[in-house]
Amino acid sequence: MAMMLSRRLALCTALLALAGTAQAQLSDTEQAIVKAVQQRTPAALELLEKSVRINSGTLNPEGVRAVGDLFRAELDGLGLQTRWIDMPPAMKRAGHLVASQEGGSGKRVLLLGHLDTVFEKGSSVPLWERRGDRVRGQGVNDMKGGDVIMIEALRALKSVGVLQQANIDLMFTGDEERAGKPLQTARADMVALGKRADYALSFEGSNKHQGVDTASIARRSSGGWVLHVKGKPAHSMGVFSQASGYGAVYETARILNSFREQVIEPSLTFNPGLVFGGTDIAYAEDTATASAFGKSNVIARDAEVLGDLRYLSPEQGERARQKMQAIVNTGNLPGTSASIRFTESYPPMPPTEAGRQLAALYSQASQDAGLGRIDLLDPAFRGAGDVQFVAPYTVGIDGLGAQGRGAHTDDEDLEIASIERGAIRAALLIYRLTRVGSAR
Repeated sequence: MAMMLSRRLALCTALLALAGTAQAQLSDTEQAIVKAVQQRTPAALELLEKSVRINSGTLNPEGVRAVGDLFRAELDGLGLQTRWIDMPPAMKRAGHLVASQEGGSGKRVLLLGHLDTVFEKGSSVPLWERRGDRVRGQGVNDMKGGDVIMIEALRALKSVGVLQQANIDLMFTGDEERAGKPLQTARADMVALGKRADYALSFEGSNKHQGVDTASIARRSSGGWVLHVKGKPAHSMGVFSQASGYGAVYETARILNSFREQVIEPSLTFNPGLVFGGTDIAYAEDTATASAFGKSNVIARDAEVLGDLRYLSPEQGERARQKMQAIVNTGNLPGTSASIRFTESYPPMPPTEAGRQLAALYSQASQDAGLGRIDLLDPAFRGAGDVQFVAPYTVGIDGLGAQGRGAHTDDEDLEIASIERGAIRAALLIYRLTRVGSAR
């Protein structure tokens, strides 16, 4: 832990030094980078269309691999060393694409994206539909637009002769939307890359807030909880009595309302997404469906709640779990008992000072290119993402991807112009970061 804190301090100092020397204009090399991105704008859109026209739902490993092959060819053409990482067959996931560039003594940057989408094979959502200056399609902004931005940024650096001077790792995961299990296996290679990176840049979609483009240096955890409640099955005429008790459904309602009243705090949410109860209940995890048998004149014997839990720091998560556990364990209505268990999928990514400095450098690059400032997005407005797995080991920022609307819905779209903006910003940031600590 002391080593990680010392490293963060050193990186924060380096970022402050770089920010202090940044000019409010672009150098000749940086101007050439911008022009290189702009010249590729039509071709970048063509690459995006090729990738989006391939269905790559997480559970379509052939499609995920096909998108990986498409992007791998682009990265190979840039001179990066690429490899495909297969996952164990039992995980039923396509695997991940990794690329690397070794450039000497400068800082190392890890770039993160994903190949899969939420739209599985056979989805009724159009693969690609042009709408003037926007495009509708499967995963067009979440996150194939971000993947293309990443590739185009590297291409611009290559075109002006500076890519070969950079230390870069890139990883496109094949299961971000529905991570394979166990997570320790699915994200082991990403964590290893994160441990050797000085900075991690993730290209999930960029959001606007009050008309200003944003990025994220903090993301909340993604986990869950299952509440199981038991009561005494009996004729409803005896409900509320000492002999028959209140039943599982009333106790479930008491617990959920107590959560709402006693556990609320900023940046913390806990959502009961599925509630079912009755005399007999069952849940099928593979289809996420519940069934229940019961009658209105029978006191419910069982009830269950499936919920998610999101928090900004490990300490906040621990407080929430302790409060929820105490509510479950105490004050039970007569004739009832309850238990709760918790899981965590994506760890939290709390904000850090080094993260703020990295975001300031990104904003400066955007302003220097005439693209406006970048504000920090409230983590309440983002879900979870892969950058959270490497956040404990490096300095991370997310939201460097394309801008669009309706992610995960049948109306997901993308603003075409955001590809060029995103690639310019990313290329300038990567260029400036990889020169920190370099003798060149």
